[in-house]
Amino acid sequence: MSNIKISCVIVDDEPMALNLVESYVEKTPFLELKQKCSSAIEAMEFIKEQPVDLLFLDIQMPDLTGLEFSKMLPKETRVVFTTAFDQYALEGFKVEALDYLLKPFDYAEFLAAANKANHYFSLLKGKSQNEVSEAKEFLFVKSEYKQLRIKLSDVLYFEGLKDYIKIWLKDNPKPILTLMSLKSLQEELLETQFLRVHRSFIVSLKNIEVIERSQIIINNQRITVSEQYKPAFLEFVNSNSL
Repeated sequence: MSNIKISCVIVDDEPMALNLVESYVEKTPFLELKQKCSSAIEAMEFIKEQPVDLLFLDIQMPDLTGLEFSKMLPKETRVVFTTAFDQYALEGFKVEALDYLLKPFDYAEFLAAANKANHYFSLLKGKSQNEVSEAKEFLFVKSEYKQLRIKLSDVLYFEGLKDYIKIWLKDNPKPILTLMSLKSLQEELLETQFLRVHRSFIVSLKNIEVIERSQIIINNQRITVSEQYKPAFLEFVNSNSL
């Protein structure tokens, strides 16, 4: 689990809702509450002086709605919407909200949304650290009592199978099998080159051919992007879209 702290602001025009979310934030170790605001305008003024990572943002508010406000936020500030109205879910997706909590929600639901934010910011922090490192060109892996030199530019994707990994390469119909976990492999790879999109898959970003809904197609193989890894994947897609 990441040791990062996520600075956050709660925005809601209902005092009871403000206090409830505040109590949830206070019992979540990786969240750091900077302010609670009763309107989007109040939150806007606060964020101008003190930028934060995350907003827990109500949608239906007077003067300026949460959806309108979310479109004015700096790109690095992310949103979890909190609302009593489910008709805004599509709009919430369009503005790239990390999650959408439908009132009344309990702490378990809140924590699931907070964990998505934690995963997103952990990946983002790792990405910024990796970008200052020199990109790796190859890895040595043990397979059939040999140490094989794998050129990373030839890797299509890594597939995890319990304690083993299949390494699928360009122009090679059979994968290389090596004893390793995806977690330990992930620590060796740069997130500018490879991204974990599923508990069983790490994909080569430059070799993605098609993105179709929540699936990636690489070399005619369909790989589903799971909910846990979707925020970081959407960030990659959005940052590389025209």
